Amino acid sequence: MILHSDQGSPYTSKAFTDFCEAQELTQSMSKAGCPYDNAPMERYFNTLKNEEIYLHEYHDKESLYRAVEHFAYTTYNHVRPHSYNGYRTPFEARYSS
Repeated sequence: MILHSDQGSPYTSKAFTDFCEAQELTQSMSKAGCPYDNAPMERYFNTLKNEEIYLHEYHDKESLYRAVEHFAYTTYNHVRPHSYNGYRTPFEARYSS
């Protein structure tokens, strides 16, 4: 699993980098002084939380994982239109002529 963050002190501290290593998480960070690196992922996670996570109650990790997977691979990419793509889904935008 990859954990992407900015280069803030909480994410570059020895304690946090040791934690990531112990959990087998690979750290990925934005370039210094480039706040736009995170913008696409922050927008996606905002959409995920508002259109899926906050609307349902999950009783175990497995049901949460299934819901996130379904949202990411089905709803977000094949069902949900995006204004950026002229109100087409990412799949339609990528594979249409």
